[in-house]
Amino acid sequence: MLKKIRVQKAVGTRLAHDITEIRPGEFKGAAFRKGHIVCDDDICRLQKLGKNHLYLIDLEDDEIHENQAAKILAKGLAGKGIHWKNDPKEGKITLHAAIDGIISINIASLAAFNMIDEVMCATQHNHRLVKKGDLVAATRAIPLVMKRAPIERAAMIAAGNGGTIGVKPVNNLKTGLIITGSEVYSGLIEDGFAPLLSKKIEDLGSQIRSVEYAPDDSVLIKQAILKCLDSGCELILLTGGMSVDPDDVTRSGISQAGATEMNYGTAVLPGAMFLSAYIDDIPLLGVPACGLHHRITVLDLVLPRIMAGEHIGKKELAFFGHGGLCMDCKECSFPHCPFGKGV
Repeated sequence: MLKKIRVQKAVGTRLAHDITEIRPGEFKGAAFRKGHIVCDDDICRLQKLGKNHLYLIDLEDDEIHENQAAKILAKGLAGKGIHWKNDPKEGKITLHAAIDGIISINIASLAAFNMIDEVMCATQHNHRLVKKGDLVAATRAIPLVMKRAPIERAAMIAAGNGGTIGVKPVNNLKTGLIITGSEVYSGLIEDGFAPLLSKKIEDLGSQIRSVEYAPDDSVLIKQAILKCLDSGCELILLTGGMSVDPDDVTRSGISQAGATEMNYGTAVLPGAMFLSAYIDDIPLLGVPACGLHHRITVLDLVLPRIMAGEHIGKKELAFFGHGGLCMDCKECSFPHCPFGKGV
């Protein structure tokens, strides 16, 4: 319950909430903190902030203050890899990455949480790479005082399945590269894929275990795959042979090597002829020729998720379509752009 009093009669009372001051382009923050005891010298400043009245709180048993509510909400939302301080301000708490990794958000749970009246949570895009300490999300209770039951219901929804918001570590995977193509294998043209892909792998903290070259021969491609597996590779990238020409036999070589799941094609440009396959639990990624001509492709969306332990199958590839159109900007600003933000 809120009791309204004139600011001139508030001397000696404790503020029930932060009083915000906004100076456009200069400052936005608390001019007075919750718990501040109002004195005579504060009256003029409070009036300049538009506060002709203040409110005293006398909570009923079924009511809750915004700061207490924010703590309950943050605890429910935070999953593995999330850190938050039990220090709400104006009913808001921010959630941060406790580790380096990729953001993992249960989008359905987040939407259900935000359907509850008088609460909110806003996040960064799902699957974005973050560093320890980065801001991932923020939640707040919207009114100063609200009923306790909806807050507890929202927190319960958020806490389901281990929390709505998490950060998954990007694992160090021993990676094999297989460069296919008779023209590269025979030395007619110089390979451009190995240095390019090696840098992408190493930038994500993984290591190249082996680099193999194979001509357009499905049997030799199969042998190269098996050699990578025998050397302990936990991830294999294959380049070339992903198009529709008769001599594009990389897919056949993957199948012959024992792939139990193979998904060819994804709703992303550049990268429509991308391939995702698995031999047991080892992922094999087929990189189409566009990877030589575009700095960023579907591979840059898939790799962090694979390294975070996610399984990328037909359903995941289909969902890449929302936001999967690269605008081919003259100056690439990825990941600070719309590409891949829908998944």
